[in-house]
Amino acid sequence: MADDIEAKLRRYRTAPFDSRFPNQNQTKNCWQNYLDFHRCQKAMAAKGADAGPCQWYFRVYKSLCPTSWVTTWDEYREEGTFPGKI
Repeated sequence: MADDIEAKLRRYRTAPFDSRFPNQNQTKNCWQNYLDFHRCQKAMAAKGADAGPCQWYFRVYKSLCPTSWVTTWDEYREEGTFPGKI
C-alpha cells in the first residue's frame, strides 16, 4: 500500500477530481483535505507509524487552499481556537 501511495505522490500534478465535491467551488474540498491531513498526522503519531501517507492530503490542500487561509487556520490551531474537529 505504501508503494501505491508513493507512486501517486510522484505522479501528482494537481488535486484530482473528488466526487464528494463536484461543483466549481472547491472551498469545502480545501477545508476537508486540511482536516484530513491533520487527522492523519494525529492518528499516525498515536500509532507511532510513518506519516508518509498523509502527504497526499497535504499536497491536495496546498493545491486548493489560499495561503492566507492555511496561515490563519495554523494560527488558530496553535492558539487552541481552531473550529474544526481534528
